[in-house]
Amino acid sequence: MSIAPVESRQELADERADLDVPWVTLVWNDPVNLMSYVTWVFRTYFGYPEARAQALMLDVHHKGRAVVATGPREQMERHTEALQGYGLWATFQKDD
Repeated sequence: MSIAPVESRQELADERADLDVPWVTLVWNDPVNLMSYVTWVFRTYFGYPEARAQALMLDVHHKGRAVVATGPREQMERHTEALQGYGLWATFQKDD
């Protein structure tokens, strides 16, 4: 039996539901990095094969952004920080 108020239990349930929602890491097009460098980062950091890394890079270049990873929020935060460390414009958000 819980002694926590009903509202608090509901808030906790809502927070857990938010954590369960898939999150994504996005890389955005920028005027600085070469396409070959972006491909190299995707291969080096994520271990993606050449074809997948190039396809993601082309999405970034032509569409302005690409989803490069999906998973729990904490993992997407780590990916975002790592990609920013490589000099890429990266963000994370809840998956739509």
